[in-house]
Amino acid sequence: MVAALSKKGASFEFKQLFDVVHERLRARNAASGGEEMLRLRAYEKLQNLVSRGMVKKTGKKYRGLASLAKALTPPDAAPTAPAAAAAAATAK
Repeated sequence: MVAALSKKGASFEFKQLFDVVHERLRARNAASGGEEMLRLRAYEKLQNLVSRGMVKKTGKKYRGLASLAKALTPPDAAPTAPAAAAAAATAK
């Protein structure tokens, strides 16, 4: 969903956006379960992006903003093994 909304100048109604997302998931064989449940989860995630200011809703259309790039970057990696071992040693 984030990748579709990140396209420059692209705006979608929810049905169009869901169709794009669902097609990509089916292509990867990742669209298991009910389509209605997937639609519900996608709508919930979209509303979350709107509330976080990463997507702008104008009428029934959604458009990704510049801050949406933050949603594409992976979160900070977990601590490395040496750091975890050092933390465990100091805790003793």
